[in-house]
Amino acid sequence: MSFQSQFGLTGKTALVTGCKRGIGKAMALALAEAGADIIGVSATLEASGSAVEKEVTALGRQFRGYACDFADRAALHGFISQVKQDFPKIDILVNNAGTIMRKPAAEHPDEFWDAVIETNLNAQFVLSREIGKEMVARGAGKIIFTASLLTFQGGINVPGYAASKGAIGSLVKALANEWAGKGVNVNAIAPGYIATDNTAALQADAERSQSILARIPAGRWGQPEDFAGPTVFLASAASDYVHGTILTVDGGWMGR
Repeated sequence: MSFQSQFGLTGKTALVTGCKRGIGKAMALALAEAGADIIGVSATLEASGSAVEKEVTALGRQFRGYACDFADRAALHGFISQVKQDFPKIDILVNNAGTIMRKPAAEHPDEFWDAVIETNLNAQFVLSREIGKEMVARGAGKIIFTASLLTFQGGINVPGYAASKGAIGSLVKALANEWAGKGVNVNAIAPGYIATDNTAALQADAERSQSILARIPAGRWGQPEDFAGPTVFLASAASDYVHGTILTVDGGWMGR
């Protein structure tokens, strides 16, 4: 296999959750540019005519969009049933959908905790189990989770988010331990501080934003496009011997 073909995804179908904007959209576009057709799902994604659909199809790839609230377990199971019927073979699963709710731990209400854990952890396990079992049966597949710096650190005022992302790190290793020998790669990408909607509150806080920037060796906030290369790598044959890894894309933050 040539070096270039190791990274090619022609003929593959990728399911990308949380693909409407930000990191998820950048991941979907990168996979499409590498040759994959895209199944996109977000809580409010239009069935047709979305911006991500237009950009994917402009690259010459097919796109099918679905809307699903991952905090709703019944809706999740309904989506899984429908997408498996529509696409019997899904080669790549990108578990990117997530939410964050900010309030100090002593004031963090049950509804914040429950919604974050359901979306960021429970839904991702259910989706990985249901899509992953088909990959295991075929002996091939790639699963990529979006982890976080809070997979390694505790954060401030986001206990539910930190707990969910810490658990994602362990889930990646648990699934990799079971599925690596069956032809399925399970890995994660841990974003650093990225200029997206999820970090809008931090970017708007001049003091906090400056303290964050001062610690990033690369000297800038990350951009969604910084995830194109890592996503294609973990989705392609180039990463066939990579299992249970959490790849930090953080401008050097974790090395500081």
